[in-house]
Amino acid sequence: MELNNKVALVLGGIKGIGKAIGLALISQSVRVVLTYYDWEESLEEMKQAFADTGKDHLIIKVNLRNTDEIQGAISQTIDRFGQLDILINNIERGGWPVVHGAYTQQQWDLEMETTLRAKKWVFEAVLPWLQKSDDACVINFSSIAGIVGRSGPASYVFNEGYSLASRGVSLLTETWARIGAPKIRVNEIMLGFFETRHAEKTRGWGLLTDEQKLALVNHTLLKRTGKIKDVVQAVSFILNDASFMTGSVIRLDGGYCLGGDLVAPMPEGLE
Repeated sequence: MELNNKVALVLGGIKGIGKAIGLALISQSVRVVLTYYDWEESLEEMKQAFADTGKDHLIIKVNLRNTDEIQGAISQTIDRFGQLDILINNIERGGWPVVHGAYTQQQWDLEMETTLRAKKWVFEAVLPWLQKSDDACVINFSSIAGIVGRSGPASYVFNEGYSLASRGVSLLTETWARIGAPKIRVNEIMLGFFETRHAEKTRGWGLLTDEQKLALVNHTLLKRTGKIKDVVQAVSFILNDASFMTGSVIRLDGGYCLGGDLVAPMPEGLE
């Protein structure tokens, strides 16, 4: 994909993974639009980081759970840049059992509306503009919660609603790949435990015991949690090097999903 002069919409760009992706794209001459809604305490730092690049960009506050606001954000994007080529569908809300305890109806609805529904309506809003692009790409973000659910060491981290929503994202990825073909590639990055998402730099991580943290790391084949740069590199691969890939899921989890069952030594056998 030729990134120069493309326009990318990066959801959840105020900090962490979204912010890092936005900065990486802008360094490759992509004109970037970033959304945020909460985490206002990180706003000035975000604004300064993008201002320091000296590159054209747009920051929009928008409640992506509100379909009317979504359309307004897309209109601002088109008014400013006249096109849209890349969607980084990085929006979610996950309730940690160790933080929130048992679900309330409000918590359940909030996770469904944010992690799953908002992605759907953003895609619907941007699709007409992606179809106008000569080379467009959508990257959905999900979680291995959609595979492991509330089980094993992850029982303190993943709740059923978040797990259900994450599994639903993969169905959206496949459907949208069919809808977008052949001009729009749609792929998914399924995240494991990352420093700013379910690991060291999150509130929930600090509530886990040392034993619970160690169990999560030991369940991961690579024996560490993910770094933001790992996600940025995966995004770069999809955009720059995966021109024949669509409808696919990259499971970026350091081997967590495989870590529970290691390979036993080969027995000698009878002969």
